[in-house]
Amino acid sequence: MPGPEILIIIVKALVEMAILWVVFYRILLFFEGTRAFQVLRGITYLIVALLISQVLHFEVLNWLLRNFFSIWIIVIVVIFQHELRSGLARLGQQHLFTISLGEPEIKALVDEISDALFRMSKRRQGCLIAIEREMKLDMYVESGIIIDGKATSALLQSIFMPGTPLHDGGVVIRGERITASSCLFPLSDNPSVGKTVGTRHRAALGLSEHTDAAIVLVSEQTGEISIAFDGHFISVHGEEHFAKVLTEILAPQKKRKHEKLA
Repeated sequence: MPGPEILIIIVKALVEMAILWVVFYRILLFFEGTRAFQVLRGITYLIVALLISQVLHFEVLNWLLRNFFSIWIIVIVVIFQHELRSGLARLGQQHLFTISLGEPEIKALVDEISDALFRMSKRRQGCLIAIEREMKLDMYVESGIIIDGKATSALLQSIFMPGTPLHDGGVVIRGERITASSCLFPLSDNPSVGKTVGTRHRAALGLSEHTDAAIVLVSEQTGEISIAFDGHFISVHGEEHFAKVLTEILAPQKKRKHEKLA
């Protein structure tokens, strides 16, 4: 029967392996859907190969893999600086206290936004609206004009009326209130985005890459309604589907289903 010291060593090793596995798994989840995800998966295979080479004492293979990691860590940082910068920005913008809406408030907010968007869609009136979730959008609010008014369909339609001083840029909604308008959002530099995509769509996608906000918009050219979330566009199939998807995104984290929105 193993002694106490051996048991302690085994337990420490198991705990350490569990911690490393959880950390690495969270990193993979964080980068899922990006270019870095495929590279991280390839690196995982190489790490497994390195461990096997150490156990089996393959000295040449072990030497090659160790030197590979010492060189390519710099290359990876350079290639994926955009993903790393976005990730650090997300971590830095996390706040301890957030405004959490209940189900009735979320439904009321979604109804107002939905009514405004589909009315503007019929008129081909472009708009860009960011709905704050857990990460604060203070830096984008500061770039705009403070409004601090209750989020209603009438107010949103008025803001984005062509020719008015506030219609350029985006609106930020915090809780049940429109915090600011004419806000500047970062443009996406994702190479997979088509060159025909307009500035409004690039701004929506860019903000969704840097924050956890839900961004809804109407195309001025086509009247098409889109939702940008987590670095992706979600197609909208009618008013009922729009309300369903947006409600699921805005629901408190513990109540959200762990399934991909479609």
